[in-house]
Amino acid sequence: MSTFQRDSRPRKLCFVTIGATAAFDALIKAALSPPFLEALKISGYTDLRLQHGKDGRLILEEFRESYGAKSEEEHGIVVTGFDFNKQGLGSEMRAAKGEDNRTEGVVISHAGVLSMQSSIPDMKLTSSGSGSILDALRIAVPLIVVPNPALLDNHQEELAEELAKQGYVIHGNLHDLPAAIRQSESLRKSRNAWPPRNEREDPSGKGLIGVMDDELGFVD
Repeated sequence: MSTFQRDSRPRKLCFVTIGATAAFDALIKAALSPPFLEALKISGYTDLRLQHGKDGRLILEEFRESYGAKSEEEHGIVVTGFDFNKQGLGSEMRAAKGEDNRTEGVVISHAGVLSMQSSIPDMKLTSSGSGSILDALRIAVPLIVVPNPALLDNHQEELAEELAKQGYVIHGNLHDLPAAIRQSESLRKSRNAWPPRNEREDPSGKGLIGVMDDELGFVD
């Protein structure tokens, strides 16, 4: 019987997604590292759910074989994973949202490319490889966005920085994910509502469409 099944703590989920378009093995490895699992434990998490892609499956299997049982006993974190769900990631996002402040978890996402349909009054957004960011923002679950340094010229770093500057996300770093988990606990109390209601909520003064236009170089 697992640690999670034995104890009576409310379930609190950290959901990590790399999307469907590019491998992000470094993020999966960072999420399975002992320092990150310890950070989850300290913040009261019970579950780590990985959308790892095809390549990341081997990383998860190796973790389970070499450290899985010991890790669950030591950190009290139940680790599960899957390749990709064609039906979307809504169920995982809602599970990370939890039912109240005690059980609200976090989503950790790659920083994909976003495009926007600015002619539509309600500012509908479409995504290319990064629908998970928009889903997490809409569900209003704390979100950590981690750029993939292996991908060049995709503006991921700028996008993560700007969204963090506006108070919507935590800009995560592969080399210090535990710090991002600690910061997400603060974001839980202070994050801005999505979508932005007016320009005053945007410290840059550009508005969301202006930011995307600057950072990505286009607005659909």
